Amino acid sequence: MPVQREWFEKDYYQVLGVPSTATDKDIARSYRKLAKQYHPDANPGSEDRFKEISAAHDVLGDPKTRKEYDEARRLGPMAGGFGSPGSGGTFRMEDMGDLGDLFGGLFGGRNRRRNQGPQRGADIEAELHLSFNDAVRGVTTSVNVPQDTRCRTCNGSGAAPGTSTHVCDRCNGRGTTDDNQGLFSLSTVCPKCNGRGTLVASPCATCHGTGTERRNRQVKVRIPAGVDAGQRIRVKGRGAPGQGMAPPGDLYVTVHVGTHERFGRRGRNLTLTVPITFPEAALGTVITVPTLDEPVKVRVAPGTAPGTVLRVRGRGIPAGKNGSKPGDLMVKVDVLVPAKLTDEQRAAVESLAEVTDAAPREHLEEV
Repeated sequence: MPVQREWFEKDYYQVLGVPSTATDKDIARSYRKLAKQYHPDANPGSEDRFKEISAAHDVLGDPKTRKEYDEARRLGPMAGGFGSPGSGGTFRMEDMGDLGDLFGGLFGGRNRRRNQGPQRGADIEAELHLSFNDAVRGVTTSVNVPQDTRCRTCNGSGAAPGTSTHVCDRCNGRGTTDDNQGLFSLSTVCPKCNGRGTLVASPCATCHGTGTERRNRQVKVRIPAGVDAGQRIRVKGRGAPGQGMAPPGDLYVTVHVGTHERFGRRGRNLTLTVPITFPEAALGTVITVPTLDEPVKVRVAPGTAPGTVLRVRGRGIPAGKNGSKPGDLMVKVDVLVPAKLTDEQRAAVESLAEVTDAAPREHLEEV
């Protein structure tokens, strides 16, 4: 994984509350505890803290990435490159590995380091649209991931069948050119061959000389129950393939969740608006409301005001495997006022009005 600028700004060990000598089990244990404590469903308003904890675990939870992070932190963003006074050495941006990539970005150049060994594959982003029910209950599905693969027509050479490539005369096949700047030297991508080291006289008609073509592949993704809109699911090892024997990158799937005809959602709680009549609100009643499973009965107390929210515990988002508790069903009572009355209804309401106390408006008359 290339060095990230955030690595120099954030102490991920401190974020997870563990020492730098912590074992992998200590890191996993601390992450589970903090993720449960600061999960937005259990602690509304803690989204930023939860994202920070997740980012720290993405780095420290992978032994290889953790090693790279520790080395980057040890060197520091300005260490190990410019030499000491009087050393007489020349600094080469590529010699700093991933830090060279970072400096290349800071200097505005197109730095490219020479490969000293296999490189991990790049991470890939994808999007997935789920129905409300699939997001609530969890589902195993597939996402369509576009990926650059070796061209089948030219077998990756970039040259049309029957023709061949030749070594770039600008970089002599290296793919990079050096620009000496006195104290240090910048290695940039060769502008003539775009870093390939070879030139194509007759480009392949399929890939237009690039040696790669875009294909789609299906990747299975297990979506946990209770996933929320905007959440990113990490599928380890399903990103772009690595070079040589290096491992592939990861696939990050951003989830989009559709709406439901009856239910709304707040965290792990479901919301539902249920209409009742004025007599039911005034006298009290028992109503039957739908849930994600079978309907349940809910008692409405006498004198219930419009907008009152009744809680049905355990009937929201089901409990997740990460230890989260099931959510609740929040039933909002909506008292209906009929637009038209029959003669019998009007007579009844008028009789009620005659015996109803108008005291609720007395405070307005005193102003």
